Formats: sequence, C-alpha cells, structure tokens
Amino acid sequence: MAASSSKRKKHVRHQRRTSGNPAKRPVLELGPVTAKDWIGAARLRTLPLAVAPVVIGTGAAQTVDRSFHWVIALFCLAVSVLLQIGVNFANDYSDGIRGTDADRVGPARLTASGRVPARRVLTVALVFFALAAIAGLAIVIRTQQWWMLAVGVVCIIAAWFYTGGKRPYGYNAMGELFVFVFFGLVATLGTTWVQAFALPLEAWFGAIGAGLFACAVLLANNLRDIDQDRAVGKRTLTVLIGRRATQVLFTFFVLVPFGLAAMIALVYPIAWLALLALLAGVPAIVIVWWYRQPRELVTALALTSLTALAYAGMLYWAFVG
Repeated sequence: MAASSSKRKKHVRHQRRTSGNPAKRPVLELGPVTAKDWIGAARLRTLPLAVAPVVIGTGAAQTVDRSFHWVIALFCLAVSVLLQIGVNFANDYSDGIRGTDADRVGPARLTASGRVPARRVLTVALVFFALAAIAGLAIVIRTQQWWMLAVGVVCIIAAWFYTGGKRPYGYNAMGELFVFVFFGLVATLGTTWVQAFALPLEAWFGAIGAGLFACAVLLANNLRDIDQDRAVGKRTLTVLIGRRATQVLFTFFVLVPFGLAAMIALVYPIAWLALLALLAGVPAIVIVWWYRQPRELVTALALTSLTALAYAGMLYWAFVG
C-alpha cells in the first residue's frame, strides 16, 4: 500500500511538472479551432449571472426614480457581460498555463488543449477587459460619478487575480466570497447607483440574492472538478469542505434568495412570482445531490444560471409593476 501511494504521488508531481507548460504538453488531436470552440471558452452558461444583477439593479433604481435610464442600463449590462467573458478567457489562460485544466469536464479549454497559443487567449481576455473598461468609462462620463473609476479598476483587478497572478484567490477557497461581492453586491448596487444615485433596501436584497446564485454556480463548477482540483493542488472551498458540505451549501445558496423574495413580496406582491424560478432551481439541487457523473453538474450549473435570470426578471417586474 505504501509503495502504491508513493507511485501515485510521483505521478501527480509528474503531471504538475509536465502539464504546467502548454508548449511542452502534447497537443490533443481535436481538430482545428472553430468559432464554436471560442464560444464554448466564453462559457455562455455563466452569462445569465452577469445579466441578473443588472436587471435587479435597474428595477431597484426605478423604485426611487420611475424614469427608465435605458442608455445607462445598457452600458451597465455591457460592463457586466464583457467582464464575465473576460474572466472566463482569463481563467482559461491562467488555469491552462498552470496545468490545472489538463483533464476537465465541460467546455473545451483553449489553452490547456494546446490548440491555441496561450498568449492569444490572454490577448482575447484583455480585449474584453478593455471593452468593459470603455463601457464603464462611458457610464462615469454620463453620470459624472468619477469615483466609480476606482471601482472599475478594482473589479478588473479582482477578475484577473481570481486565477491569475502568483497567489490567485480562486486557488485558496476565496472564490465564493469574491464572486458574492463583485457579481452580487458591486454589480447590483453599482447599477442602481448610477441610475438613481441612491441605494434602496430593494437593491440590497436583490444584490444578496444575485450574489448567492453566483456562488451556487461556482460551487457546482468546483464540485464537478473536485477530484482534478485535489490532484493538482487547487484548494477551492469545495476541496476543503468536501462533497457533502458543498451539496448542503449549494442548496442554501439556491434557496435563500427565495426567502428574500418572500420578504420583498410583503411590499411588492408580484415578487411571489419569483418562486416560479424554483422550476429550474429545484432540479439543479436534485442533480447536485444525486449526480452520478461529473458531467451532469454542467446541467446543474446551467439550470442555476437560468434560475438567477428568471429570479431577476420577476423581481424587476415586481419593482416596476
């Protein structure tokens, strides 16, 4: 048994040494890169998480100012979506050069597969970050809220250091915290502020809900990759607390927003319709608890993202109805 354990450890160390440099890793025979591969790397399943906080934040703003500032709302949406895509390509690049994406379930990894030079993936990520920055600058110029330039810079830095840099926080069980802060609180409250110059309680409740859904999606993603992450030393929260605790936490993250919706419904009765989003949320919970193959968690991830979007749409209706 000791000899077998020693062999496994040597194998893992060998994988880390050889998989960390895409240039030295054999290219997978997957054919030429297509537009579908680039779209897959953008991870469209996660984009509802970028849309939801903007929808909620816009609705919350209209509880203060009944005017619909559609231009600002669209630019907020552009910032959120472009940042999300930039993060996804940055993760592809950073995980790929570290070798932690060598054997993954889900969308094709451009860098790890060796079919796209790492520098090209990095360039694409930086382009999306730049586009998000331009959209954010347009919002600042229109609203004259110059202090929000600092918020934008912090958002881009946080996006990069999720898996980038020497000590990425995504590798040290901090991913959920940062996702909650930036894809929940900052995205929702920022959207509300630039349209209404106020932060009503509706925005705070909605921001917490959006952030918890984003955390749930990250948990589903990391539960899918738990074995590979352990093997390469990636210490996600899921790796630290294990499968069962992750399943419990995922359930908590998905259900709590509906408790918040029930509280909102005491003032805005239409918010009860947010419970309809459980039609996607409950199947996601079922899959997370009873999945047999990691690939099934890709479906749970997509369902949770759709749950967040449906939830956001119902809260918007409640706020403006």
